[in-house]
Amino acid sequence: MVASLVVRTRADSDELKKAALSIEQAAWSELGYLNYTRAHYGLYADLLNQYADYQLCLVDEETNYPVAVANCVPVTCSGPDDLPPEGWDWLVETAARPTGPHTMLGALAISVPTIHRSKGYARKMIRALLDLAEEKGLHGLVAPVRPSAKAIHPWVAIDDYITWTDGNGQTYDPWIRSHLSCGGKLIGPCERSMVVHEPLAFWENWSKQTYDRSGSYALEGGLVPVSIDVERRTGRYEEPNVWVAYAC
Repeated sequence: MVASLVVRTRADSDELKKAALSIEQAAWSELGYLNYTRAHYGLYADLLNQYADYQLCLVDEETNYPVAVANCVPVTCSGPDDLPPEGWDWLVETAARPTGPHTMLGALAISVPTIHRSKGYARKMIRALLDLAEEKGLHGLVAPVRPSAKAIHPWVAIDDYITWTDGNGQTYDPWIRSHLSCGGKLIGPCERSMVVHEPLAFWENWSKQTYDRSGSYALEGGLVPVSIDVERRTGRYEEPNVWVAYAC
C-alpha cells in the first residue's frame, strides 16, 4: 500500500513540532558531538522556533506522523559565488544575524528515520525545499551537503573524494548524487562546515577511548579525523561538507 503523504511545517501544531524534533534527534544521535559547534549549540534551536514555518515535515496522512523532516533558514547571500568554507555553521550564523533582505534558502538537514529510508523520501524533501524557496520568493537554495559515504573514507581529502565516480561514471557519493539528480549544481567543498573545539574529556566521552598522545584519530561516523592535542588537553574536529546550489 502506497502511503498518502503531505508536506506540513512545525508551525502547524505542537504535536508536529515534537514529532519532528524526535525524528531529527534519533536520526543524528550517533553524531551528537556535532551539536556542539558554536553555531549549533548557541543558535540552532532558537532559529528553528523563529522560522517554524520553514521547518518541513513529510506527513503520512494515515498515521498523521512525519516520515521525514527538513530544516532550513532564509539567508542573505548573493548566490553560489558568495559561499564560504564555513558551510553549515555559516548558514546558521548568517540567518541569526541578517545583514539585509533574505535572498536564498539555506538547507541545514534532511532527516529520515531508518525504517523509512530507501523509499525516496529524502528526494521528496529536496523538492519540497525548492518549492518553499519559490513560495517565499527567494532566488534559490544552497546546501552544505554532508556526503553520506565519506565516513567510510575519513583519511581521504574532501577535494579528492568529490572527484570519485562509481562504475557507471556517476558521482560516487549517494547523497551528493541525489542532489545532482534533483537539479543541484556542485559548487565545491566547504572545508570547515561544522567545527567542534572542545576539551579532551569531551572527545573521550564521545569516542569511548582515552588519548595518551597528540595526533589525528578517526571518529565513528566522522567524515575526517579529530585532531587531539594532549598538551593543551583539547580536540578539534573540522567537518567538511560540499556546497550544492539550486536556482528557482
